[in-house]
Amino acid sequence: MAEVGPAASTAEPAAAPARPSAPEVPAATPRRRRPLRWVLGGVLLVGLGITGHAYVTLPDARPLVKENPKTTALMEQRADEAREAGRKPRRRQQWVPLSAISKPAVDAVLLSEDASFYLHDGVDTVELARAVGQAVEEGKLGRGASTLTQQLAKNLWLSTDRSLLRKAKELMLAHRLEEALTKQRILALYLNVVEWGNGVYGIEAGAREHFGVSASQLSVAQGAVLAAMLPSPRKRSPKSGSRALLKHSHRVVDALKTYRRISAAQAEEAHAEVDRLLGRASEDNTGDADEADEDGS
Repeated sequence: MAEVGPAASTAEPAAAPARPSAPEVPAATPRRRRPLRWVLGGVLLVGLGITGHAYVTLPDARPLVKENPKTTALMEQRADEAREAGRKPRRRQQWVPLSAISKPAVDAVLLSEDASFYLHDGVDTVELARAVGQAVEEGKLGRGASTLTQQLAKNLWLSTDRSLLRKAKELMLAHRLEEALTKQRILALYLNVVEWGNGVYGIEAGAREHFGVSASQLSVAQGAVLAAMLPSPRKRSPKSGSRALLKHSHRVVDALKTYRRISAAQAEEAHAEVDRLLGRASEDNTGDADEADEDGS
């Protein structure tokens, strides 16, 4: 009788235990993103609304085509400051046409404050971008990038505080000035309203206050000194002994020579006169070497 072995198993091997599936991560839904979109959209709408409202309510520049302003925001601010300090407000100003201002003085102001004046439309975008980058790095608004047209807009209509809203208004008003007025008219307005000392406004009053001459009689050196006083004329007066004023006045003379507004001989003579006018400000007087713009440009 044959030996019978163990019966073969017919059962299949047990399957390996299944790995636990990864927990399902709910897909991001548009609903979750909506709050952020609403916030960003709201901020954008508010910004556009403020800008639009500001643009509509800003002053009209067209009357300045023929009319000289009787006062400016800066003049009113300085008068208020004087009254608050218990002083009587002082104001010296005499309007003169561009033809009654010495050409070297006009050139000095242009080269010192806005060498690209005749090339831009009120805003120097290159300098503005540079100033914005610097402001982001430093975390505050500083002076810089303000064209002559922007300075005029600020002097005519705005306060001297440093804020983004004021800067936005300044840019919009500069655009309005450029649209309504010729470059020559903008330059004439600027030279007649810009501050040139305590209660002194305009180049005619500035020339008489600091040098005892009319604007038409300003020498190269005198024009350079007046230009170098900006934008802090109440700190950088010719009698202040300001080393910053002395250095900047010489730089203005150099610029006049570089851009061929004066000859080498005229520049040499002007440098010597600057030293005489300012009494070679003491090298020890360093307090104002890096002074900020007191008008908040």
